Amino acid sequence: MSQEAPTPSARQNELLEAAYQYVLTHGLTDLSLRPLAQAIGSSPRVLLFLFESKDGLLRALLARARSDEVALLDRARQTDSPAGLAPAVQRIWTWLAAEEHRPLLRLWAEAYARSLVQPDGAWAGFARATVADSLGVLADCQPPSERDSESGATRRTLALAVLRGALLDLLATDDEERLTLAVAHQLALLRDGGGGG
Repeated sequence: MSQEAPTPSARQNELLEAAYQYVLTHGLTDLSLRPLAQAIGSSPRVLLFLFESKDGLLRALLARARSDEVALLDRARQTDSPAGLAPAVQRIWTWLAAEEHRPLLRLWAEAYARSLVQPDGAWAGFARATVADSLGVLADCQPPSERDSESGATRRTLALAVLRGALLDLLATDDEERLTLAVAHQLALLRDGGGGG
């Protein structure tokens, strides 16, 4: 029989949220426990006790970032929004392009890239899981006849590639106007592709 993970304490949740706000500003790459602990009103010893190790804290922070991504994706499949792949991509891009989301998106890009070059430990599976989350939501936005077809899978893969490419370009250049036009152009091609998207 497997043991369930213990429920985090209120203090652990409080420190995780404070640490998450810290890494949104400072990133994860050079994360050091001493400056983090000082910034959030704790100590390295307390953080190691609550999260078992630095890797445990990193895993908790990555899970917290992923929960924000999943919440965003869940908004794309709202039942009161227009159905289809193209409207879902438009909703996702509008959210991604909003300037107030840049700290989260920089953190996501950092974690995604790090999980590609360091595929074990705290980073294990982060990039693959975010791809699966995104493709799953895009599939849910397609009508069943398209969702289950090879062309439907190709269309949502292309849509995700456009979103991810535009996002990385946006983080590098802040050229929201150019990228929004490019995404709109791709959405027109998605709509022309038929299949209710």
